[in-house]
Amino acid sequence: MHDRVSMLSEFLKQSPKDSFARYGLAMEYSKLGDTENALKEFSILLQNDPDYSAGFFMAAQMLSRVGRADEARKYLENGIAAAARTGNAHAKGEMENMLAELGG
Repeated sequence: MHDRVSMLSEFLKQSPKDSFARYGLAMEYSKLGDTENALKEFSILLQNDPDYSAGFFMAAQMLSRVGRADEARKYLENGIAAAARTGNAHAKGEMENMLAELGG
């Protein structure tokens, strides 16, 4: 797992705005339980690519898992808006369902 973090980090030094690699690095940190580094990477991803709805959804899921429901709701609200902008009805529906489960 750490090898993937190293590999993705090196790749991002060369292509810092590569959304797929940034998402992958955020997910690796999330899998390792490194919430703060994962959030940092999700934040960079979404700053560079504000329509990357999967980033919002996965960040919200991770935050929900660690008991940070208020932050998760904010990611979901922003993700729903991103999914609406891009016409991604499936992602929008998944995030709306999760938001409802979180009481948002």
